[in-house]
Amino acid sequence: MTPETVTLILDISITISLVVGAVFTLVGSFGLLKLDDAMKRLHAPTKASTLGVGALLLASILGAFARDEPSLQEALIMAFLFVTAPISAQFICKVNLHRRSCMTPPEPSSDSTWATLDTADAGDAPAEHLTPEKG
Repeated sequence: MTPETVTLILDISITISLVVGAVFTLVGSFGLLKLDDAMKRLHAPTKASTLGVGALLLASILGAFARDEPSLQEALIMAFLFVTAPISAQFICKVNLHRRSCMTPPEPSSDSTWATLDTADAGDAPAEHLTPEKG
């Protein structure tokens, strides 16, 4: 392939990544404003940050590669973003479930290992580890 062809392919890839990133960021910010419940609203910024910002960072990586100035910073930012966004979303979700601040919280799971809001059955002893301590 000629250098002009490689440059054209990189330019098209950068453009596609920028458009995809902009669309996901726009949809995510619109969802953050328009969704009514905290649990519904939670998905908009997490999807926008992982997909939208990830695509924008990919465009930055491709642009640096096209200028022959490769940088590891964008890849590290993307890795940090992809690791922290789902974890923070899970913690925000758990806080909403424990506060019962969402309109329709899901029923607690019967699995006591992974349940967020595990409740004791009628014949069981009270689940003391789940009740808040009073000081």
